[in-house]
Amino acid sequence: MCGIVGYVGDREAQDILLGGLRRLEYRGYDSAGIVTVDVEGEPSLFRAKGKVAELEKAMKDKPDRVGIGHTRWATHGEPSEVNAHPQRVGDVYVVHNGIIENYKELKSELKAYDFKSQTDTEVLAALIDSLYQRSDVKLENAVVQALKLVRGAYGIAVISTREPGTIVAARMGSPLIVGVADDETLIASDASALVGHTDKAIYLNDGEVAVCTAGDVRMLDLASQPVSAKVETIEIDLQSMQKGGFDHYLMKEIFDQPDSLRATLNGRVIKDQDLLRLGGLNMSDDELRKVKNVFIVACGTASYAGLLASYYIERFTDDVTVRVEVASELRYRSFNVPENSIAIFVSQSGETADTLACLKEMKRRGVRCLGVVNAVGSSIAREVDGGVYVHAGAEVSVASTKAFTSQVAALLLIGLVMAQTKGLDQKTLREYIAELDVLPDEIAKTLEAKNDEAKALAEKYNHYDHAFYIGRDTTFPVALEGALKLKETSYVHVEGQPAGELKHGSIALIDDRFFMVAFVDDNWLVEKSLSNVIEVQARGGHIITVTNSDRPIDTEAVITVDTSLKLLTPLLFNVVSQLFAYYMAVARGNDVDQPRNLAKSVTVE
Repeated sequence: MCGIVGYVGDREAQDILLGGLRRLEYRGYDSAGIVTVDVEGEPSLFRAKGKVAELEKAMKDKPDRVGIGHTRWATHGEPSEVNAHPQRVGDVYVVHNGIIENYKELKSELKAYDFKSQTDTEVLAALIDSLYQRSDVKLENAVVQALKLVRGAYGIAVISTREPGTIVAARMGSPLIVGVADDETLIASDASALVGHTDKAIYLNDGEVAVCTAGDVRMLDLASQPVSAKVETIEIDLQSMQKGGFDHYLMKEIFDQPDSLRATLNGRVIKDQDLLRLGGLNMSDDELRKVKNVFIVACGTASYAGLLASYYIERFTDDVTVRVEVASELRYRSFNVPENSIAIFVSQSGETADTLACLKEMKRRGVRCLGVVNAVGSSIAREVDGGVYVHAGAEVSVASTKAFTSQVAALLLIGLVMAQTKGLDQKTLREYIAELDVLPDEIAKTLEAKNDEAKALAEKYNHYDHAFYIGRDTTFPVALEGALKLKETSYVHVEGQPAGELKHGSIALIDDRFFMVAFVDDNWLVEKSLSNVIEVQARGGHIITVTNSDRPIDTEAVITVDTSLKLLTPLLFNVVSQLFAYYMAVARGNDVDQPRNLAKSVTVE
């Protein structure tokens, strides 16, 4: 959510800042701005409501060598030029991700200032300026003293016309990265903005401040004491951030899934030896054997990945209970953690604010914490005791697709490795290893075979504004994820629910204004699933059935997935659902990769 870029060096800052903001557009935003300062301290500030393209139209070329930029997703104050960042007060310019919780209290104390915007960020800028009035006070000192008075979350970059060769950056609960290169230093809220400029970066921890000049970074804490900086390698492939000939990132990432899943499984599933290998859990066999309770904590798509995985994990062994918790609820609930528990935190970005807050609470309670994360070097990845990188590659579209598939696979690997230590029989282990091994090829086959069908159905159903998605057992989480994907991309009002719950209220809504997507897996529940479909059909419902069954199914539309899979079929149903959501969004003329009001990485509550 929101994006920060900064540059100080020997090149012209404007082009680098604009390029960085374009890289961060996928995170979601509604206004943008840039300020640069020349060697004499003369600033050039440009801001615009709307996309980065609107900002670029408003700009005039300046050859300045230092500057900061921002894409804003409105929290305090409507999207507008005056509320856009950078926010200026006196000699100070600030870009800010996060929320300053006590901004009203601070604002009431800053009586000397005439505030122009509705933002909490302008209050922070005024607070820094108030502490920067004396000529002998350095910008870094004013920033540190201001942050001691602030409550809330922030990732900030600050420049001053009095110190035109310096950027001060700080982090508390909102990601910030400093890129290190010869004779220049870059700042970003996401490593993707640094790719192509440097592959070396310092990931700021909470409470750290970076004083950045051309080619040099000095780290402090909020007591102004020096902090040692660890320079790490950025592991993002620039090629993975390109559309690769597809019209949209979403479609490209849907079709990435065979390769992204292979990357998740590579070296971990060894079929010819019936072997699973996970090196990052940092747990001994004895520790894994003792686990009785697993908390899977996540938000949105990641929580549905966790829910799907939970069905399988509880099949692997009869002495493990899995609880899937929505992080935004768990962090404020009273809850008990039984003995012999572990917690697994699932996040594509590794920066999801609510999930990160739950991680900190679980660690406070002494619970062993594992991560399932895509972004190397992210906050969750750095704070957990161990875990699994999913290695799905950059996911640019706001609607998550390939990360979901890889998250499910990674969670299954954790569950299977744990079950092995508890005596999982070799036959069951071999069955799952065989299916994981062929799953990438089965997904590729399904994408190729069902793409045109999904497109044709979207063209037929795109005029509907209401829908249901239903499923039983392992297809229920797929129904939830399918409903989320459709509502995110097409803005159709969709409800996902267990098929058996229809008769407990929702069936009252069925009429000619709705269509339904029913996932019917050809397993021991197929008859019950079909009976739910018949119930809806008897009431005039328009039904699309997605199934792997060869039984005759008399619904308005049937997509039959031909596969050898028996256990992991729901992941094939899911890619059909993704294709349908994509084509619905296209047919309705929506912004496919950046749906309205949404952000890729939710770093504030």
